[in-house]
Amino acid sequence: MMVIETRGTHLSLRSVCHILAINRSTIYARLNPRANGRKKVKQLAAQPRALSLDEKKAVIETLNMDEYVNQPPAQIYQSLLEDSIYLCSISTMHRLLKEKSLNGERRAQRPPQSHAIPRLEASHVNEVWTWDITKLPTERRGEYLSLYVVMDLYSRFIIAWMLSRKENSALAQQLIREAHERYQLTTPLTIHQDRGAPMTAHAYLDLLSELGITASHSRPRVSNDNPHSESQFKTMKYQPDYPKRFQDIGHATAWCEDYVHWYNVEHHHSGLAGFTPEQVFTGRFKSIAQRKQQTLDAQYALHPERFVKGPPKVGMPDKHVYINPVMTEEGEIEQGTGVNFPTLNRAKRT
Repeated sequence: MMVIETRGTHLSLRSVCHILAINRSTIYARLNPRANGRKKVKQLAAQPRALSLDEKKAVIETLNMDEYVNQPPAQIYQSLLEDSIYLCSISTMHRLLKEKSLNGERRAQRPPQSHAIPRLEASHVNEVWTWDITKLPTERRGEYLSLYVVMDLYSRFIIAWMLSRKENSALAQQLIREAHERYQLTTPLTIHQDRGAPMTAHAYLDLLSELGITASHSRPRVSNDNPHSESQFKTMKYQPDYPKRFQDIGHATAWCEDYVHWYNVEHHHSGLAGFTPEQVFTGRFKSIAQRKQQTLDAQYALHPERFVKGPPKVGMPDKHVYINPVMTEEGEIEQGTGVNFPTLNRAKRT
């Protein structure tokens, strides 16, 4: 400010501000503080048209009356106007509600819910099943078929599948009941699924309780809590011969039959160390692994120089398959946890 005030008459304020890289409005405000103060006083002056404290209190009391507490200001305004009552404008109602932190949804809301992370472990077949539903488009615009697929978590073997024009809990019950009876399970079984309507219906959960099956559900709005079923559907829809649209349910059924056979019997699954789901499900992978190892040993004996990392070993499927495993600080799966934490069990509900 001293430089500004002591500048010569030959220097304009514009030139000095440009040299000092100062905004001229800042200089004007500092040179005339009284005018700046009057401006602030004017801004803080009471609005003569504003509601009085008693009027504001009457508006808030009216908005909180039992007949209006669940209504938005626009509805309340019109209802009062029909009764020849005018308190204030709609925007004023919103402003007064905001001042009292009453804006937004004023009705009683369901309290926030916390869903446990589903942590599942399978160390043998028919211990954990996972299933889901995907849509198959048809040639008719807006018409889709629903494909139900139940898969064994440990072996990735497709246990059962169903194709329908509908998606409901009755079909889900039929699918699970028939699959459970087909394999005549006597050991405890956990079925993991997402939270679609067929998976959370009371009748479906009652069936699982009747069969002694533990129900496990994905968390709401978490897309990767059922990764193995989602991966299987991606494998299906990325097949070279997958039709973009099916002609009808007969065409879809025939294609799905071929696909399921290929996936179970012929598909060398990368998650199973190159074995097929059928080989792991039946246990045949152990004898097949021995034949593979003999072939590799013979090749190593002929050309050991071609195997720079030493004698080759046949990979084996993981002994434990997890959904959301517990991880150690070193980033490894914590072994021996044996976690089976279902997020919903109908048998325990009251």
